Amino acid sequence: MTVTMDKIVSLAKRRGFVYPSSEIYGGINACWDYGPLGIRLKNNVKAAWWRAMTQLRDDVEGIDAAILMSPEVWVASGHVENFTDPLVDCRECKARFRADHLKGDPTDENTPCPNCGRKGTMTEPRLFNLMFKTFMGPVEEDANVIYLRPETAQGIYVNFLNVQTSSRQKVPFGIAQIGKAFRNEITPGNFIFRTREFEQMEMQFFVKPDTADEWFEHWKEQRLQWYDTIGIRREKLRFHEHGPNELAHYARAAYDIEYEFPFGWQELEGIHNRGDFDLTRHQEHSKKKLEYFDEPTKERFLPYIVETSAGCDRTLLTALVDAYRIDEQDGDERTYLAFHPTLAPIKAAVFPLVKKEGMPDIAHKIVDELRPYMEVFYDEKGAVGRRYRRMDEIGTPYCITVDTETLENDSVTVRARDTLEQDRVNLSELRGFLEKRIRP
Repeated sequence: MTVTMDKIVSLAKRRGFVYPSSEIYGGINACWDYGPLGIRLKNNVKAAWWRAMTQLRDDVEGIDAAILMSPEVWVASGHVENFTDPLVDCRECKARFRADHLKGDPTDENTPCPNCGRKGTMTEPRLFNLMFKTFMGPVEEDANVIYLRPETAQGIYVNFLNVQTSSRQKVPFGIAQIGKAFRNEITPGNFIFRTREFEQMEMQFFVKPDTADEWFEHWKEQRLQWYDTIGIRREKLRFHEHGPNELAHYARAAYDIEYEFPFGWQELEGIHNRGDFDLTRHQEHSKKKLEYFDEPTKERFLPYIVETSAGCDRTLLTALVDAYRIDEQDGDERTYLAFHPTLAPIKAAVFPLVKKEGMPDIAHKIVDELRPYMEVFYDEKGAVGRRYRRMDEIGTPYCITVDTETLENDSVTVRARDTLEQDRVNLSELRGFLEKRIRP
C-alpha cells in the first residue's frame, strides 16, 4: 500500500482534521486551520509530549513565555543577523526560490529554473530574513519595530534564572514549553510539514559543561523512545547527524530524528548541543549575570544547553501518515487510521443496533457515563457496518454496540478497530475494559 500526500490531505479535510485557512476567500498559502478532529489530535500530541517531559520527570519544569519579546532578544540570539535564507527570482516566469535549493549556482548561465526550465534566468541571490516584523504602539517607525518569535527557545533562555530560583531546581534540569512560532518561509509546502505559523514543543536542558556530551546522548535516546510511546513505527525513523557544513551557528553537535514521509526522509525533531552560546549572548547583551552557582562545589558557571526541538504540526502529520492503512474486509476496501489510543481523537463510539426497543436510551446512558473519562461519540445513522467504517477512518480504537443481547443481560459488543475482534463486556465493567486499553 502506497501512502500519498493527496490521500492524506483528502482524508484530513473530508473528516475534519485540517482545512485550508481562509478557504472561502481562496485560501492563504501555507496556513491551515485544525477542525474538530484535528484539534483533538493536536491536543493529544501536546499532552503526550508534556506528560513525558514534565509529569514523568522531576528535573524538567514548564513555562509559557510571551510571543512578543524585546527586539534585543533577537539581536542577542543572532536571529537579526543570521536568520536569513538566500533568495533568487526567475526573470522569465517570476517564480521565487531559495538559492540553496537550485541544482547549481544561480549565477551560472547553465542553471535551470525549477519552474519554467529556462537557463541563465536567475537573479543574484539576496538575503531574506525569515522573521515577521510588526510594530508595537501607535506609530509605525523603526523605534517601535518588534518581531513575532521564530522559535520558542529564547523565552526559555531569558527565564533561566527565574525558573531555577523559583522552582529551586539544581543543574542539571530542564525547561519545557509548547507554543506558537512564526517564520516567513520562502518555500513552505507539503501540507502542514512546513508552514508560516506553527507550534513547537521545545525543551532546553541546562547542564555542567563537562557533562554535556553525556546528556546529549541521553536525550537522543529518550526522544527516539518517545515516538514508540505514541505508536510511530521505529522502522520509519532514523537519526541524521549534522556535518560541519550543516551545523547552525550556535550548535556544537546536532542530530535530527527523521521520518520517512511520502515525500522522502525529512526532519521530525532536532537534538542539539548548543554549548553556552545562548546564555553567553544574553548575558552580554542584557548586562545581567546568568551564571549558576553550584553550592556543593562553590563554582559559578554558565551551563551548557542540550535542546530537544519538535514541531507539533509535524508530529501530527507523522501520526496521520504513519497510521494510514488500507485493507480488505468482506470484499470491500477499508481505509482506517491505526492511531495509538493515546493519540486517537475519539476513543470509543457507541451505537444502538436499531432505533427502537430502548436501545438508543441505553446507548446515550453509556455515552454519558464514559464522557467524563474519555472522548466518546454517539452514532445511530445508517447500517452498523457503515458506522464502523466511518469510525475506522478517523482512527477510533473501539466501537460499542447496544443490541438485543444487551436487553437480556446488560452486556454490549466491543469491537476493536485494528483486529476487528469482538468481545462481550458487561456494562458494569465497560469503563475499566476501555481504560485499560487506552491509558497512556
